[in-house]
Amino acid sequence: MEVPEEVADTRIGPRPRRRGRTALLIAGAAALGLVAGTCAGYLVQAYREPTKLPSLSQPTLPQAKGEAPEPLSAAQDRRAKTDGDLRKLLLKKPAGAQDADWLPDDGWMDLAAYADTYEKPDRMFGDLIGDEFRRAAVTGWESGTTTLEIRLVQFRQEEALAAAGSVDNSRHWADAEGATESWTLPGTGNGMAYVHTEPEREAGYLPVYSAEAHAWRGDIAMEIWVYGAEPISKKKIMDLAKRQMERL
Repeated sequence: MEVPEEVADTRIGPRPRRRGRTALLIAGAAALGLVAGTCAGYLVQAYREPTKLPSLSQPTLPQAKGEAPEPLSAAQDRRAKTDGDLRKLLLKKPAGAQDADWLPDDGWMDLAAYADTYEKPDRMFGDLIGDEFRRAAVTGWESGTTTLEIRLVQFRQEEALAAAGSVDNSRHWADAEGATESWTLPGTGNGMAYVHTEPEREAGYLPVYSAEAHAWRGDIAMEIWVYGAEPISKKKIMDLAKRQMERL
């Protein structure tokens, strides 16, 4: 969910002090002092003997002998896995479930499609650019009266730990929901699973119960969303989150 715009502070703050003549005179005197000091320093330095620079040569470093170590295998190198096809890391659709027809056929969500999942897509689009959004892989299915969606959102993370920030933002909004139970996800640091015990109600539609889970590993944020006509169990959302994080 998206962080709301900051609420403007309506309190009247102190009036700014006007810069009068005295302030201008002081500023002018300070500027003249800086100029005079700079000129004096330049004249002193001009009559000094130049300082001899140290030699640029460096001692020869011994070179290691022997063969270079073998590169890490894909099983040992996490980046070899996460830089590949993220869709292969998503949980597989269980037997008997149907594909979610609202998801893209190729399993990828580009920047615009991912931003469109928020209440204010235009603002989120800009936020995701600032967060160095790279790509998002998505899967989902329907089983009986339950629907599920899993997203793996990857960031470039050249400037900030955006994956962790994305999870913190999602956790903030999940905690803000009323009538919610939550549990930590073992082995994920600050990963959390949530079950919202009160359904969302909208005129003309059946009440919808929901659960969600959020965690991150490296440059990938995991999002799981489950909706159903009946309350979602703790066991269900925890099992989904644990199995998905194990695949990362």
